Amino acid sequence: MTEIRRFAPVALLLASSVALSGCGWKDSKMNPWNWFSQEEVTTLAPKEGYPEIANDPRELVATVTKLEIKRTQGGAIVAATGMPPTQGWWGADLLAENDGNPVDGVMTYRFVAAWPNPGSPAGQRTSTPESREITAAAFINNVKLAQVKQVVVIGASNQRAVSR
Repeated sequence: MTEIRRFAPVALLLASSVALSGCGWKDSKMNPWNWFSQEEVTTLAPKEGYPEIANDPRELVATVTKLEIKRTQGGAIVAATGMPPTQGWWGADLLAENDGNPVDGVMTYRFVAAWPNPGSPAGQRTSTPESREITAAAFINNVKLAQVKQVVVIGASNQRAVSR
């Protein structure tokens, strides 16, 4: 028992010297001032004010075949189904017109999709209409939804609308 008491101050001195040795280095992980510092994180998200892609190569879907609006707790989901001329179209999206704000109670979306990859055999086949269908959706929050009386989705040859 006396041996433990004799080595206790030495052990305490050794532990405290190791703990405090990190304090001398500014960027050391052992420095207690660095334990909760914030680090800059790089993400793939665009920064505020970053311009939208101006040259979006996607085109309007040939025909809008179906339009649905489903209420959710925070607003509504607008889902549209379209029919491109061939198989293999991808990247379907509903792009909001007027910066996503309704005009005179009408919220308008353009239904766009990207061409099939060049040289892809799928881009040359037409097959059945069901195999060519593509779907895209967009969310309208409750604040904007309160101003909306009609939702319109525009395709290349037609448009569909749903009113409330």
